[in-house]
Amino acid sequence: MSKLSSLIPATTKQKRRPGRGIGSTKGGHTSGRGTKGQWARQGALVPLWFEGGQLPLVKRLPMLRGKGRLKPTTQVVTITLADLQKVQAEVVTIETLKLEKMIPETATRVKVIATGEITKEVSVKGLAITDTARKQIEAVGGTIEN
Repeated sequence: MSKLSSLIPATTKQKRRPGRGIGSTKGGHTSGRGTKGQWARQGALVPLWFEGGQLPLVKRLPMLRGKGRLKPTTQVVTITLADLQKVQAEVVTIETLKLEKMIPETATRVKVIATGEITKEVSVKGLAITDTARKQIEAVGGTIEN
């Protein structure tokens, strides 16, 4: 067994304590804080949202009322080709995907991406589709309508 872990350190290094005078191992009597001003004082604090006296962003934006202000206005959901393979309906729309619980009820836009494989003919209507997914669906014999 090594006894390195049981050795006592020969020297110790003190932590720097800025703002504690000449003996704080940092600078002279100002301790690296410069001269005067807000940041030179003990307990100096400026809020993160402070913009130098300019009208803050919080006050410039309009106030939205109600619970819906915290929800995103549009939610884009991605569907893979493997997910399209599982769909029972022949025509795939946002409504049919919601009925089959493939996407959440709050989804407003759906995009089909080319992950996985598809072997059955599917008619896709009203969904955004990547170029690779479009080629694979049309190669199987499916149709795409916008």
